[in-house]
Amino acid sequence: MVDEARVGSAADADAVGLRRSLKNRHLQMIALGGIIGASLFIGSGAVISTVGPAAVLSYAVGGLIVVLVMRMLGEMATAAPALGSFMEYARISLGNWAGFTIGWLYWYYWVGVVAFEAVVGAELLNPLVPAVPQWAISLVLMLLLTATNLVSVRSFGETEFWLASIKVITIVIFLVCGTVFVLGIWPGAEFSVGNIALDGFVAKGGFAVLHGVVIVIFSYFGTEIVTIVSSESDEPEKSVAKATKAVVWRVLLFYVGSVTLLVMITPWQEIPSDGGSPYAAAFTRFGLPAAEVVVNVVVFTAVISVLNSGLYTASRMLFALQRRGFAPKWVRDVNGRGVPWKAIVLSTLIGYVAVAASYVSPDTIFYFIINSAGAVALFIYAMIALSQLRMRRQLEREAPERLKLRMWFFPYLTWATLILIAAVIVTMGAIEEIRSQLTLSLISLAAIVLIYLLFVRRRAVRT
Repeated sequence: MVDEARVGSAADADAVGLRRSLKNRHLQMIALGGIIGASLFIGSGAVISTVGPAAVLSYAVGGLIVVLVMRMLGEMATAAPALGSFMEYARISLGNWAGFTIGWLYWYYWVGVVAFEAVVGAELLNPLVPAVPQWAISLVLMLLLTATNLVSVRSFGETEFWLASIKVITIVIFLVCGTVFVLGIWPGAEFSVGNIALDGFVAKGGFAVLHGVVIVIFSYFGTEIVTIVSSESDEPEKSVAKATKAVVWRVLLFYVGSVTLLVMITPWQEIPSDGGSPYAAAFTRFGLPAAEVVVNVVVFTAVISVLNSGLYTASRMLFALQRRGFAPKWVRDVNGRGVPWKAIVLSTLIGYVAVAASYVSPDTIFYFIINSAGAVALFIYAMIALSQLRMRRQLEREAPERLKLRMWFFPYLTWATLILIAAVIVTMGAIEEIRSQLTLSLISLAAIVLIYLLFVRRRAVRT
């Protein structure tokens, strides 16, 4: 049964016309930079304002969930690398309905993210070219990144490699400078480690920490892209194993480490939370020239990076869905450069519609698109964990030699992960300002399952 995963696997990519031209350096930098987005550079300020210094715990708990899910995904991906990654594992382990549901949820999520990032990118650029309307800037950004994806998978990989490099270098510089600053070694600085507990570490109570987890969990979403990208690499199993093993220190350093430094560098009440970047404020405190401008450039780079990888991910998931008869047949068309161009164009067109909605109907259509994907990451994580529970048993029975990367303390940590995910979902329902995201996400989930039952399953039965 597990052998099904290898039908349409990375080794079969050439047979469907895809080019396995991504190198290990591309995958490692995509994995490295994929976890660093605008939500860290800007959104961390809002999390700190909501939770206080204990935002460090919120990032740690959210990171723990992601680390555990990535370990499960790494186990499956190294045992049976597949086009569509977790969509394929859900289909094999839980049934066609699960593959259809998780695949289309994931596609829907990234199409919404692409539209959102195009709007954010336009807002960042608009002050530089005030004569150009924001919708036109969004359109140009979408066109540029669509072109990058259409040229070749190698052009996508190179673009993402350099965009990710900028983000990683920025965070590394911040970690070094911030550590020197809080220890009082930086010129003019005083020992400020104590700022983390200035008003008590859990200044806003224990529930605030859970509230913070709800906010930050979506900042981590995107780490799983490496398992999808690997199908077009020359060494998929090796690359995925390396990337999933490294996710632990990436989470600890980039998120937990940098947020810890933020609340040590500046008393938490003084950290910007209204759209300004706490990292820009910290660099300014270091006395570095043009800190705000530099960080804004990095934030824009992060936005473009998400746009680039979002278009790639949405198109490849759509391509993988078609391979199983879950999407229109014409989506499978691949051009001479090994690019599924129709899948890219369709994903981009939906993105254009969403961008148009952000200017024509921001409080209705665009609101629904963005907020209805709010809890999708949690649904996908839960289905990955359920797939791993079933697939691990199958592998142990049928092909134990394929288990080259194992989930820790199976099955206990898998069940613990599912409980943590359930706790975050319940917390979403308990917080009034976030509850609508959960409700709209459940509507999206129900709609996709209903489409499967009414159309896809019936068609399969008739056939």
